[in-house]
Amino acid sequence: MSRPEVGKSVKTGNFTTNYLEVGEKNGGTPLLFIHGSGPGVSAYANWRLVLPLLEDVAHVYAMDMIGFGFSDKPTGAEVDYGKELWTQQIIDFLDALDIEKVILVGNSFGGSLSFSTALKVPDRVEKIITMGAMGPQGQIPYGLDQVWGYKGTEEHMVELIDLFTYDKKFATKELAHVRYEASMEEGFHEAFSSMFPHPRQPSVDNLSFPDETFKKIEHQTLLVHGREDAVVPVTNSERLIHLLPNAELHIFGGCGHWTQIEKSEEFATLVKNFIKK
Repeated sequence: MSRPEVGKSVKTGNFTTNYLEVGEKNGGTPLLFIHGSGPGVSAYANWRLVLPLLEDVAHVYAMDMIGFGFSDKPTGAEVDYGKELWTQQIIDFLDALDIEKVILVGNSFGGSLSFSTALKVPDRVEKIITMGAMGPQGQIPYGLDQVWGYKGTEEHMVELIDLFTYDKKFATKELAHVRYEASMEEGFHEAFSSMFPHPRQPSVDNLSFPDETFKKIEHQTLLVHGREDAVVPVTNSERLIHLLPNAELHIFGGCGHWTQIEKSEEFATLVKNFIKK
């Protein structure tokens, strides 16, 4: 039985990366989608509503980061989870598939990794799109602390799904069950627990940059945020718009952390318009 979460696989450094690929190779710059860091997340879980809306206008990749989805989930001494590991995975992914340049689309922690990649290999990045991005320095938000402190129970997953969403029609028990089941896949909880150990402030610090560093990112950047985001507050993007030299900001009212789910069609339209510029 085929699973939509499982796509193609490629060797990225010492680890194997699972990824989805849709759209036509029509000569335009491909998009690379980088998911967030919630329990049970995968490229498919994060982007399943958006990819079908974009495949007719772009060539799109969506990768499972190391420790998530169906990519390798190392633990212990074999891995040092953090920004350096995941940034290198993105670069190794581009190299492995012979992708010269991409438009990065990052959700939450994927936003931080988009910034990190643009800083490390600026010539490999054409534009950046983020939603509910991490990156600015500060104290860990309450909601993010709850997410990274996932207890491995279906009851707690229900609470987290409620935290992610503003429009509660998206916070279904079915979704919570699917995400809970995904979080119980072999090796996931062990890897997830080792990524963001208590106290979790050092993990936020690892995924953050000084204000002056953002001023060095000259790529055209589209910042998207839900006004009612309870995981990564909208003040993050309001801060970034004053730091990034070539950025624009779109805030969705009546929307939580999952703009790509709660506002999937509107988000896809923003992406289409931005990549045409």
